[in-house]
Amino acid sequence: MAVWDDLVGQERVVAQLTAAAVDADAYVTAARAGEEPRTSGSAMTHAWLFTGPPGSGRATAARAFAAALQCVDPERARGGVPGCGFCDGCHTSLVGTHADVEVIRTDLLTIGVKETREQVRHAQMSPSGGRWQVIVLEDADRLTEGAGNVLLKAIEEPAPRTVWLLCAPSTEDVLPTIRSRCRSLSLRTPPIEAVADLLMRRDGVEPELAHGCARATQGHIGRARRLATDARARSRRAAVLRLPQRMSGVGGCLKAAQELIDAATEDAKQVAEELDAKETDELRTALGGAEGKRMPRGTAGAMKELEDRQKRRATRTQRDSLDLALTDLTSFYRDVLAHQLGTSTGLGAGAEVQDAVEEFAARGRPEETLRRMEAILACRQALDRNVAPLLAVESMTMSLRTG
Repeated sequence: MAVWDDLVGQERVVAQLTAAAVDADAYVTAARAGEEPRTSGSAMTHAWLFTGPPGSGRATAARAFAAALQCVDPERARGGVPGCGFCDGCHTSLVGTHADVEVIRTDLLTIGVKETREQVRHAQMSPSGGRWQVIVLEDADRLTEGAGNVLLKAIEEPAPRTVWLLCAPSTEDVLPTIRSRCRSLSLRTPPIEAVADLLMRRDGVEPELAHGCARATQGHIGRARRLATDARARSRRAAVLRLPQRMSGVGGCLKAAQELIDAATEDAKQVAEELDAKETDELRTALGGAEGKRMPRGTAGAMKELEDRQKRRATRTQRDSLDLALTDLTSFYRDVLAHQLGTSTGLGAGAEVQDAVEEFAARGRPEETLRRMEAILACRQALDRNVAPLLAVESMTMSLRTG
């Protein structure tokens, strides 16, 4: 198993990263031998920007590249390339325990100056293993302007053997000054068949379910995996796909809007139950607190900071869950439009709502369906502008009503 095995449908990107890893290995080998490392014409550089649509695997590509840079497999001397997947360097990088690989991801809406400065300070350290200090920033698009300027300074004046791997949906989501100093790699949405194969191979999902989930999420690897492995996620999606049949009047539309908000809130609550208690217990232990007893003096600020962060994460999770529901709703109307245009290929909504899709297609016109899809897009854009979720969704459902 190579480090690239979970990077689905990205052969061109894998080829580029493999070439860079080979040159990076040659650089380290020369430096250790006291020779002058070759930099001219090298496929390796100190800053990379991985872009691609949601679910394309940009973070997976960055982590795989980080592992290849840390690969220490001695068998490579017989003609192999970095990224064996089995050595200590590869394994610890992939599971998140390598001392010289820092993966930064956030559950919050933004990454601020304070967090970025901490990572920049960390990046100035020499790699403990003598190879590379790798910083993977999975949400570079969430850097505030101030945080982006802090990062820019580090990229402009990189420490020796420090590599920054930034991930964002597109180059436009990153400050122009940062992207101009990075080597960009663009990933594509992986083929549905490739995603289904990954679900069967990696997660043991049954073939029929794997193909159905891959098709339903249009090749989004993360969402396909969640749908295939979480019965609650499948249940929530089924409920969302039934909503168009119930929006036949003002009352039905307002009720549907409330149900969407409630479902997103419940999803956020489930995430909180899984993470908040664990984080709180870990922090209490780290601060010297005992179960059932008062916390030591001077620790209230740290506990309050954790509570505030958890509240912000809950807000972000609710928004993400709501956006996912709107994406599923779009897939219903996309299938309706395909039927109306005579190009239906069973794109996304699924067999369970096929009758409803055909009914909507028969009694409406393509222009009406397009207006409904535009209303969903407008709702998503309103949520991005921090419009109150219930108001945005109610406005959308009124535009979707059928009578």
